[in-house]
Amino acid sequence: MIECNAKTRSGGQCQRAGNPKNGRCHLHGGKSTGPKTAEGRARIAAAQFKHGNRSKAAIAAQRARAARGRAIRAELAALEVEVIREGLLQSNWRDDYRI
Repeated sequence: MIECNAKTRSGGQCQRAGNPKNGRCHLHGGKSTGPKTAEGRARIAAAQFKHGNRSKAAIAAQRARAARGRAIRAELAALEVEVIREGLLQSNWRDDYRI
């Protein structure tokens, strides 16, 4: 085990385990500063990806489904108005289906 090479405020040596690369513990400058290359950044991004429910593609699909639902509801409302106007349905037909 490599000990940290940092000096404490009391003058002694830090007792924590040091990083093999630079001999310092994570409190004294041995903690990783993150990936430097594009490949390393991509690897970290892939590791952090959890489920994709909030990805741009998933949000776009959700918005498309919502727009389709709004269009269907608008078409149904227009059909309802037309059927009521033709006299095939009473205007208070919803009262019979209240819970």
